[in-house]
Amino acid sequence: MTRPRIALTVSASRSLANERARERYVRALTDAGADVVVCEPGTAVPDDVAGIVLSGGGDVSPERYGETDTAQVCEDIVPERDELELAAARRALAADIPVLAICRGFQVLNVALGGSLVQHLDGHRPRGDEVVEHVVSAEPGSKLALACTDRPMRVNSRHHQAVTVERLAPPLRATVLHDGIVEAFESPAHRWVVGVQWHPERSLEVDEPARRIFGAFVAEASRSLVA
Repeated sequence: MTRPRIALTVSASRSLANERARERYVRALTDAGADVVVCEPGTAVPDDVAGIVLSGGGDVSPERYGETDTAQVCEDIVPERDELELAAARRALAADIPVLAICRGFQVLNVALGGSLVQHLDGHRPRGDEVVEHVVSAEPGSKLALACTDRPMRVNSRHHQAVTVERLAPPLRATVLHDGIVEAFESPAHRWVVGVQWHPERSLEVDEPARRIFGAFVAEASRSLVA
């Protein structure tokens, strides 16, 4: 079977942490059966990809959702990355190809569809080598539940911005809520568009069912090749 070509959007930073993060995404997708095209600011997302993964990273500029950073809490804003990923997300949605949005990507996708973000939230990201984790359950029958499980699973937390029910884009449906925060969503209007606030590519920090999201996404992208 032909391996689907998947666009992975990433930071252009060449720091050791960013290079390792990039490698984790590429490995997870490759192991799931994809050919990965890495796209960073300054490059274009190819027209012929069968799916897009919006990866983790710094904050989305508040200007992208009509707000300002009055408390000066936003970090690592890269306008060029915002531009790349918002355009890629909207193009993928218009073409109805599968989208998997992770952490920052989850927030980008919410903004792309008209939502906004809580600019700072305490207690949801680790310091140093610690791991912040919690247990979530996907809504039964949701795409996330079908991909992973609807039973409780341990996931990690590496974010300080968030989506609440009030800030969720109208086209999206929350499929995981935890302490008043939307931790996962999907788009009922599209074939397969799923976002998670956690990092399933960090395989040691999440339960095995959470990692199945990559296989489900790649399988759905493979369907695009024969549709």
